Amino acid sequence: MAKKIKTLIKLQIEGGKANPAPPVGTALGPHGLNIAEFCKRFNDATKDRMGEVVPCVLTVYEDRTYDFILKIAPVAEMLKKAAGIKKGAQKPLQEKAGKVTKQQVKEIAEKKMPDLNCMTVEAAMRQVEGTARQMGLEVV
Repeated sequence: MAKKIKTLIKLQIEGGKANPAPPVGTALGPHGLNIAEFCKRFNDATKDRMGEVVPCVLTVYEDRTYDFILKIAPVAEMLKKAAGIKKGAQKPLQEKAGKVTKQQVKEIAEKKMPDLNCMTVEAAMRQVEGTARQMGLEVV
């Protein structure tokens, strides 16, 4: 018999750096989960992705057990790394924070494909380009 799902929790934690402090503790505490055990499992699963923001979806069951799925880093984080910037522009329409090439956009789109709701790489590239524009990045 399948376990009954209590809730879904979405977190974005830096790879290999989960600790019981907020936001992890405050997200898991109310559901009665063992926070230290989750941190250990998450850190073991993401030790090869140090310094990268890793989205994680936790499925919490009514018997206080859980499963989690690791996703691919957010597009904005990958664009920042590709452009070599710390953060996007304050006013993306007036000022530019940096540049990314079509090739970099294509690589990011291909890497992110499993998490996007696109059928083709071209559609995924358009989504990534839109994110780039909203961050004040120029696609050349």
